[in-house]
Amino acid sequence: MSFNVSDIRKQFPILDTQIAGKTLVYFDNAATTQKPRVVLDALEDYYASSNANIHRGIHYLAEKATAAFEATRKSVQKFLNASSHEEIIFTYGTTDSINLVARTYGEAFLKAGDEILISNLEHHSNIVPWQMLCEKNGCVLKVIPIDDHGDLILEEFDKLLTEKTKFVSVVHVSNALGTINPVEYIIKKAHEVGAKVLIDGAQASSHIPVDVQALDADFYALSAHKLFGPTGTGILYGKKDLLLSMPPYRGGGEMIKEVTFEKTTYADLPYKFEAGTPNIADVIAFKSGLEFFDSLDKEALHAYEEELLQYATAQLKAVEGIRIIGEAKRKVSVVSFVMDGVHPQDIGILLDQQGIAVRTGHHCTQPLMQRFNIPGTVRASFAPYNTKEEIDALIAGLQKVRRFLL
Repeated sequence: MSFNVSDIRKQFPILDTQIAGKTLVYFDNAATTQKPRVVLDALEDYYASSNANIHRGIHYLAEKATAAFEATRKSVQKFLNASSHEEIIFTYGTTDSINLVARTYGEAFLKAGDEILISNLEHHSNIVPWQMLCEKNGCVLKVIPIDDHGDLILEEFDKLLTEKTKFVSVVHVSNALGTINPVEYIIKKAHEVGAKVLIDGAQASSHIPVDVQALDADFYALSAHKLFGPTGTGILYGKKDLLLSMPPYRGGGEMIKEVTFEKTTYADLPYKFEAGTPNIADVIAFKSGLEFFDSLDKEALHAYEEELLQYATAQLKAVEGIRIIGEAKRKVSVVSFVMDGVHPQDIGILLDQQGIAVRTGHHCTQPLMQRFNIPGTVRASFAPYNTKEEIDALIAGLQKVRRFLL
């Protein structure tokens, strides 16, 4: 498939949805991307022709489902350029992946007085698990500040990084502002003091190439549903030696090698961290989402999304009373803004009545909103199926909001 917006839109049935007599304009892609027909078909096909539990059965359906499930693991390994399929752990999302690392590596290897660095850009999912660990183990949580543009202040990061720093966990791309963090620099500097690094890639994976070996990331987490796949499925990449050293996250079926009442031995990687019946159908369908994304001309895609971002930014700045929050040097196609005298939620409600879906509120980044002294923003986030004409509809909708409320 070449990159053709019209052809891409035809693959997403939900984009034909009518709201208040108008065709849906979907600008909430940072919350979840829509699903192409191939993903919907894969879900139906699993339940219609392959429904069985995996890894344990020897009958035809079980072996078919197992092969499809493990094929997704191989696809993810290729997508992230991991060195082995054993380094790919299926979770229930980025949140679950981060909690896995905090509860296993964190509890096993971090002790009282050890310092953990996160940033002011973090989603709650990359704040709360580390706070819980600090409360339990006596670690110290420190925060890398940002400037008024939404960029990390690297000089402050360098100052915070000491021999006490044992773990760094930062977002690759901010879900609220679209900031692309210099994770290569962060990983390199953290490794120089012996710290391990987790990168929250939930927002990055659908916008920029991810090569975990080139990054030298110790852990990398992402969610399928932000990469054109189903919800309830996530990935944790971890370096093999680290995963081998970590205790299991949950106990139960699948993650065991042998169980007696006296002692249990655990399964090999990656199954040691995959207790219970997994989200089989959605994992299998995720492969179709990855194949859809891989079929796109990435150079053309990145250029197009940058064009959408620049166009939206310019158009929004031309609207009286609009102020953009976060204009980092490097951004993905996400733009957050506020309107003088109008609460973001009111904007969202009135735009919805015009068939325009945006996200409003704090975006699970309350400390970030506090940094800018605002209750929240309106966030428009773009995907390959969005168009400039849809951005024009957003601008017209905002003008109508102004006339109605001000």
